[in-house]
Amino acid sequence: MRNHIRTTALAATALLAALSLTACSGDDTGNDGKAGAAAPAASSTTTPDTGKDAGKTDGDKTDGDKADAPAENVSTASKGSTGGSKGGKSDAGTTGSGSKSPVTCTGSNTKVTVTKVSRPINHLLLTATNTGSGPCYAYHAPALRFDDAQAAFPVLRDSIPQAVVTLEPGQSAYASIGLSGEPDGQELHKGTHLAVYFTGKANQGSTGAAAELTLPAGTSWGDNGFVTYWQSEMSDALTY
Repeated sequence: MRNHIRTTALAATALLAALSLTACSGDDTGNDGKAGAAAPAASSTTTPDTGKDAGKTDGDKTDGDKADAPAENVSTASKGSTGGSKGGKSDAGTTGSGSKSPVTCTGSNTKVTVTKVSRPINHLLLTATNTGSGPCYAYHAPALRFDDAQAAFPVLRDSIPQAVVTLEPGQSAYASIGLSGEPDGQELHKGTHLAVYFTGKANQGSTGAAAELTLPAGTSWGDNGFVTYWQSEMSDALTY
């Protein structure tokens, strides 16, 4: 009887031990299960985070306002540069260097007059006044043709100035015309009309429009007469 009770007790103890092991095993499995469930949860948490990051990136790339902002900045800068360039051109034409680049004086950008002077005798004075909006160069000497003369009037080489005469708007250059030269007793021609031509820097023929003038009444000229180079001062022109 005691052996039976002992056997029963041992069997019960063994059963309890087995159940205990099973329970422990079940708890471990449950913890593992919970851990397994936690991993997807963590993965799920990470996925939304990653999604948010991706959303920000995509948002930066696809957001219309944000995407257009750099383009507008570039466009504005480009327009600004173009505007500045136009502004630069405008300034250069008016105030960039203080004045426009000099051009050659011609009959188109000057007003030319011819007057008779008392001293020296038998002389006329040519005056060319710059009527343009910028400076011009009065190169060399004016080329003159009286009436229907076949040749240009002689130029007095001794009258070459030290520098090219530059005329700002409103300023004048001067040249004197000796109507008769040496020797005395030469044949004189009555003159009524004078064409004044301008020369370029190279002094190769005339350039631009000529100035067509009516000579003072009673003008007579000879083949041995002369015209001086353009001078910046009237007194310099009338010394010859």
